Amino acid sequence: MKVDKLKTLTLLEASELVSEIEKTFGVDASAAAAAPVAMAAGPAAAAAPVVEEKTTFDVVLEEIPADKKVAIYKVVRSIANIAVNQVKDFTATLPKVLKEGASKEDAEEARRLVADAGGKVKVV
Repeated sequence: MKVDKLKTLTLLEASELVSEIEKTFGVDASAAAAAPVAMAAGPAAAAAPVVEEKTTFDVVLEEIPADKKVAIYKVVRSIANIAVNQVKDFTATLPKVLKEGASKEDAEEARRLVADAGGKVKVV
């Protein structure tokens, strides 16, 4: 398609063309449109990508050693806020998310509690 032809397109036709290009080539035109704006701010601004700091974390129980089950069950019960009779079923399949969407401090505290009890846990 020639540039002269593009100049004659209506907004609706241009929008449909962009949608068709995105579908056909599997691209996102909005990302390409943001690049010139970033370049206008200066090369240093374009070179430094914005990295959002993670604010919520999940605590995942990965392993319960057989000799530490009772201690870990007590910790799991308090972290996951479940009844005593539910802990065994809750931990039957691992890895298992103990706490979702926790703050960094809460996630680290839960990780520490499980680790101190002898379990293997990770914060993601």
